[in-house]
Amino acid sequence: MKLLKLLFRDNRLPLSGIVLLSLCSAVLSIGVIVFINLNLITLKGELAATLLRFLGLLALLLGCAAAGQIALHRLGHGFVYRLRRSLVRRVLDTDIERLEQIGGARILASLSSDIRNITIAFVYLPELVYGLILSLAAFAYLAWLAPALFGVTAAWLGLTLIVGWFFVGKVNRHIRLLREAEDHLYQDYQAIIDGRKELALNRDRARRLFDEEFDRDARAYRDNVTRADIFNGLAGNWANCMVLGSIGLVFFCASGLGWAEASVAATFALTVLFLRAPMVATVAALPSLLAARISLDKLEALELAVESEEIAVLAHPGAWQCLQLAAVEYRYPGDGDETGFDVGPIDLELRRGELVFLVGGNGSGKSTLARLLSGLHRPSAGEIRLDGRVLQAGQWPSYRQLFASVFTDFHLFARLLGPQGAEVEESLVGQWLERLHLRHKVRFADGRLADTRFSQGQRKRLALLLALLEGRDILILDEWAADQDPLFRRLFYRELLPQLKAAGKTILAITHDDHYFDQADRLLKMDGGRLLELTGQARARATEDAVREIGGQVSSARLNELA
Repeated sequence: MKLLKLLFRDNRLPLSGIVLLSLCSAVLSIGVIVFINLNLITLKGELAATLLRFLGLLALLLGCAAAGQIALHRLGHGFVYRLRRSLVRRVLDTDIERLEQIGGARILASLSSDIRNITIAFVYLPELVYGLILSLAAFAYLAWLAPALFGVTAAWLGLTLIVGWFFVGKVNRHIRLLREAEDHLYQDYQAIIDGRKELALNRDRARRLFDEEFDRDARAYRDNVTRADIFNGLAGNWANCMVLGSIGLVFFCASGLGWAEASVAATFALTVLFLRAPMVATVAALPSLLAARISLDKLEALELAVESEEIAVLAHPGAWQCLQLAAVEYRYPGDGDETGFDVGPIDLELRRGELVFLVGGNGSGKSTLARLLSGLHRPSAGEIRLDGRVLQAGQWPSYRQLFASVFTDFHLFARLLGPQGAEVEESLVGQWLERLHLRHKVRFADGRLADTRFSQGQRKRLALLLALLEGRDILILDEWAADQDPLFRRLFYRELLPQLKAAGKTILAITHDDHYFDQADRLLKMDGGRLLELTGQARARATEDAVREIGGQVSSARLNELA
């Protein structure tokens, strides 16, 4: 079994000890049957001494079995804990491009459903291990006791296993299908949660999402989990009936055909009845074990980054003066018959302390350029140079330490961190909240924001606060001012950005606010994946009317003013 192999690979010595304890428990269990057969069926000698020996044997069996199961539970759940930590660490180490290819729904399904399935499997694993070892020990005892009867019983149970394997195959198939349905359900949940406002406004869309997508996936999950449980129930009932049938077969062969004495047949019957519970429990555990195997396959299929020892604390790249993108290209692969989208080749030189504005139409490649510049996307061609030194493959994580950002799809963390992950001074936080006009609304204590449920404009201000507190050299702002009121937009462009530039920050601001283009040291434009710098008359025309310059796109500032 894949789960046992994986567990044994990383915990060879502890698991060997657990197997030894389980073997001792199985031998003691058979010893109890032998003791009953030899001493209790026909009582002879001192009754008190016989009873004490029997109780002592039971106590030894209880202690050995409990120790084995407790050890296996601890080992199993410790393995799940390490697996969960490893998976999250691999997600954190995986390139953002790969994470976007996988999709958030699949990652969430693996972090929740797959880890849960593996955890449940470890709950059943002790019963499986104990049942297998006990069955082997019991069969060995029966083979020694009456080889002929054992041969008939083994053939009977062999038929039981063959038919049971058919049911198990059906269970495995439907568990795989329901796991696929679970991925689709997580996508539906994400759409319902992320699109809650649109669904509330458009009940037709909500109805069709519910009826045509969610209900379809929920039915698929229901149908497959029902069939899996049905086949598992059939397998359990089949095993139960065949085990009871083997008892009748044993007595028929012993009494009717004269193959063995009645006492031997009674011992056979007692042993088979004793095995009935662990065998049925093993069958009942199969769906969970199969689900765990499928979940392990799902985790492997994510193709995340190789596990690292720990999330390393990276050193700052150090002082720099010039950052260059030299013939950098990036390609978004096409989907089906659609062609991909190319960005580049891009040549860009960014100097320390510059305030650079980037404009361009929707889909022109502005955000892609920001991701290439910050190292979130790795170029398919070209190179990035820092003070003339070409960035090497192993230097990407350290290079990213230059940047702080507020992208349009930002996430607002409650934890406030300073440079190199240090704690921040509350007085500094208070000063920035005052400058961002949030002091009267935002509460913070112990380095955390008390609440992050604000308007989008206020959330962007808090995201900017977090970025500024990190103390990075380069700040990337993607349409940051789009959700700000006109008064604060003016403060942002006329006061805040010049102050950050004076403090030595390098700022790349993606913006359409043409009223404030005069604040920029340089004005760049993306058009169809190509970058050019607007200078002279071209810049003057852009400053006068950015709407016309970028191809008829109405700027966010104009829309807010018209509103």
